[in-house]
This record gives sequence, structure tokens and C-alpha cells, in this order.
Amino acid sequence: MFLYSHLFNPTRILTSISVVALSAGLVACGQQEASSPNADGGKLALNENVSLVGAGASFPTPLYQRWFQEINQDYPNLRINYQSVGSGAGVEQFTTGTVDFGASDVAMTDEEIQKVERGVLLLPMAAGSIVLTYNLPNVESGLKLPREVYTGILQGQIKSWNNPAIAQANPGVQLPNQPITVVHRSDGSGTTGVFTKHLSAISPEWKNQVGEGKTVDWPAGVGAKGNEGVTAQVKQTPGAIGYVEYGYAKQNNLPVAALENQSGNFIVPSEESASKTLEAVELPANFRAFISDPNGAESYPIVTYTWLLAYENYPDASKAKSMEAMIEYGLTEGQRYSAELGYVPLPPSVVEKVAAAADKLSPDYNITVDKAAASKF
Repeated sequence: MFLYSHLFNPTRILTSISVVALSAGLVACGQQEASSPNADGGKLALNENVSLVGAGASFPTPLYQRWFQEINQDYPNLRINYQSVGSGAGVEQFTTGTVDFGASDVAMTDEEIQKVERGVLLLPMAAGSIVLTYNLPNVESGLKLPREVYTGILQGQIKSWNNPAIAQANPGVQLPNQPITVVHRSDGSGTTGVFTKHLSAISPEWKNQVGEGKTVDWPAGVGAKGNEGVTAQVKQTPGAIGYVEYGYAKQNNLPVAALENQSGNFIVPSEESASKTLEAVELPANFRAFISDPNGAESYPIVTYTWLLAYENYPDASKAKSMEAMIEYGLTEGQRYSAELGYVPLPPSVVEKVAAAADKLSPDYNITVDKAAASKF
């Protein structure tokens, strides 16, 4: 579809998603209201145009784009506009109340939550792998990177692709004598927060010298804005390597490295390997799970949930029930798009818990989850 292909245009750094209700659709909706499911069974019945504005992580943007496009087909007078500005900026806008919802790849801290006057619901809506994607024309797949190697590359200690440490892990692979260009995020990023938390967990040197956070002082490389920007920079720079959500590499046909996990196995990112990681993690009642170095022989080492940030209180009743309808779609029908776009469907148990938490937003809407259907995603 046009919106989907437009997202992955390498020249597009900031993604703006706007699913707009067409006037003809509104007329048709009004004519069919008596028989429409929107007005039946306590589901979303809107007597006016409703606009929801969100901002935050670039990590889930392709998935959210698809969701909001499909939601518009069900509810033509609901408009959802989501700005891919990065988790850091998204949390800031959510905290100041300039948006209706936010999104972050790192769960908000207690200190951040206390600043939000209307209360906070942290809702994991999807999961995905953070991958190291690279641009080596003669090495289109199969590159293996041990832990000490990829931390060394990111620290600027391993500077060339034919370095003996890389060659030793990749016998028979023709590695070029080419400088390595590290591409990292230039904006406040939940993807960076998750990635650097992993690096700090596996490398004492990284932890002591660089540390973790949505922004860090990178010891090497060039910056780019958003997952979109890092993907574009890697794609146009021979010898580059950068970290992005798996879906961005997948949709741009960029290769990804197999990374060494805690068990010493080299794991290629996939829905299956990410699911193995999620299975090893217990999601607490507050939904804040941090997966820095997962156990499991088949687990991919860098996997995260991505959270939608909702307020506990929406003074506008139409917005409150529209938020519930949006969340319900993401937890049910929306999950079927996860694997297609390079994400991981939520486990059914997580879907049920998130649905129960989100169902408190509006007394005029009831979120329902088909357990049997959820287990098939």
C-alpha cells in the first residue's frame, strides 16, 4: 500500500502517520449507523469526529501505521495521527499533555510517571528484536558476531571488516579490507536504551565507559534520526553497521548479523528466536520487563516489548472510548500483522493482561479478547 511503501523511503527521516476520515465515508457511516457494528454491542459509536494524537518511538511505527489505517476502515470518523519522534521526545510530549498517547521502547520510570498529572498506563502492544544490520556487498548473509566483537566494533576498537576477530568467527567468508562505519541514533531513543542496556549487561568495559540510556556519548560513528534514519544511512554507506528494529532491515532487504547469545550460540533474529526470548521473561504486574541478556539456548539476545503510553484519565468521553477501541484492535486483529512486518505477536497471556488494564479507560466501551484467536497469532 502507498502509506506502507512511503514509510520505508530512505529519504524520509520523520514519519507522520495520519489516517484521515473521508467525507464520503462519514456520510456512508451515518447512513448505515443502524446496522453498523460500531453502534452495536457497546462498541465504538461516535456521533462526532474524534482525533487522537500520539508521538514517540520509531520502533513500532510501521506496525502502528498499518493498525491505524485498518482502524479507519472500521471507524471512518476516527482520526489517529502518530508522529515518529523517538521515545525520548514521545515521553516528554506525553508528560506535558500535548498528545493523547505516547509510545516508548523503554518503560517509563517511577520518577517519570510521577510527573504525569493524569496518571499513566504502560501497555506493551508488540515486541521485536533489535538487530545489527550492515552494508557489505559481498557478504549478504551469514555474518556472525561474537559478543566481544560487536561491542568492540561499537566502541571503535575494531575498525576494519577484515579484523582477525571478525574473520575468526566467519571462516570462509571473504571479508573486505574496508573501514567500519558505525551508525547510531542521534535522537533520544528507546531503541538506544534497550540496546545499550544489553551492551552494559555483557561488557563491563562498555558499562563503565559508556553506560546505558536513551542517549549516550557514542565512542565511534555517525548519528541518524530514528530507526528510519539509521536504516537509510546504513543502506547508502558501504562498510556501515547500525542497530535498528528488525522490521526496518527486513523491509529494506538489508542483511542482519547472527549474534552470540548467553549460551554461546549464534542466533539469527526471527519471530521464533524472539519468541524464545519472551518465553524466558516473566512480565510483572506493572508490565515493566527489561530483557538485557536473556537465558535460553535458542534465544535472540536483544528483544524488547514496546509500550503504548495512555493516561489513566481522559476527560473527553469520546476520546476515552476511542482509545479503548484503538488498543483493542492492536491487541486482537492488529497482532496478525506483527510477523509480516518483522515484529513478534504478544503471547496470549500478555494480551489478556493488557486488555484488562486498558479496559478501565472508559465505562462506555468493553474490550473483548478472543483467547482462541489470540493463540493463533
